[in-house]
Amino acid sequence: MTKIMSEKLKIGISIGDVNGIGLEVIIKTLADQKIYDYCTPIVYGHTKVASFHRRTVEVHELNFNVINNAAQAQHKKANMINCWEEDVKIDLGQVTEAGGKYAFLSLQRATDDLIRGDIDALVTAPINKDNIQSEEFKFPGHTEYLQEKAGAPDVLMFLVSDTLRVGVVTGHIPLNKVAGSISTEKILAKLKLMDASLRQDFWIQRPKIAVLGLNPHAGDNGLIGDEEEKVIIPAINEAKANDILAFGPYPADGFFANGSYLKFDAVLAMYHDQGLIPFKQMAFDSGVNFTAGLNFVRTSPDHGTAYDIAGKNEASADSFREALFTAIHIVRRRREMEVLTENPLVISKLSRDRD
Repeated sequence: MTKIMSEKLKIGISIGDVNGIGLEVIIKTLADQKIYDYCTPIVYGHTKVASFHRRTVEVHELNFNVINNAAQAQHKKANMINCWEEDVKIDLGQVTEAGGKYAFLSLQRATDDLIRGDIDALVTAPINKDNIQSEEFKFPGHTEYLQEKAGAPDVLMFLVSDTLRVGVVTGHIPLNKVAGSISTEKILAKLKLMDASLRQDFWIQRPKIAVLGLNPHAGDNGLIGDEEEKVIIPAINEAKANDILAFGPYPADGFFANGSYLKFDAVLAMYHDQGLIPFKQMAFDSGVNFTAGLNFVRTSPDHGTAYDIAGKNEASADSFREALFTAIHIVRRRREMEVLTENPLVISKLSRDRD
């Protein structure tokens, strides 16, 4: 049975690398009492590590309520599940084996609870993609790990803010492998994921999606590469045949520089930096990384571990706070959609009101 939409959501939070800024932005976010009006946060880590970071950022009024499982979480409190027993050596700003080990233990416990339905969504603090590698974690990042845990055939790395939404066809792969990794089928699959997410998670009834070219000037009609003509345009045409409003391909530089992105509900970039550089330039403090295509909700801030400022009390919590609220909003929209599926006229009206 669909959960009551007004129910206080339990939002799980994995702490990321203990030597980075993850716990700093978590603590700064949870120090705001207004957060507890919207959700019941459950942090997966350890109180001793959290206390170390709490002293570093001089947030003395926040106390964690230690629980054994998500069912024990108390409203109006910051709850903590201790995911290990041993003491942890913290080396702020350093890449260490411990940083990866405890980041994984936090993520693993939180993900298990998420899949069981013990929590309603997961917000992940930044990990180091190198030191977290182990026999149990052999993935380029959170996205791929969660895709396997969910058994999802495909996912979309979707960066979202109030003014810009950007997804990528290829994610964490070397640049010299991008051209060989894109295909008409792969682009079409990402367009389908993006279109479905815009409808379900953001309640945009007829989303318009811009598709970027791979080459400079979108290939200049084949003069600077032929991927646009042979791969990207066929994918756009196929998307239109599937009732997806996809347009392009557009040259990436001018598209963002002249504000063309404002005419669309989302943008599909061909590779990581093509989409994330302009996104972070325009929405670094408010941007959120959302994994579309999963049967659960996962978000994260759009920044990394930021070792260079770890422990200096300089990290902004804005992006993490936005990630928390984005997770709440998407869960609620999905549940509202479940309730309203038997009345498409109501869905249509609500979608128009929210657009």
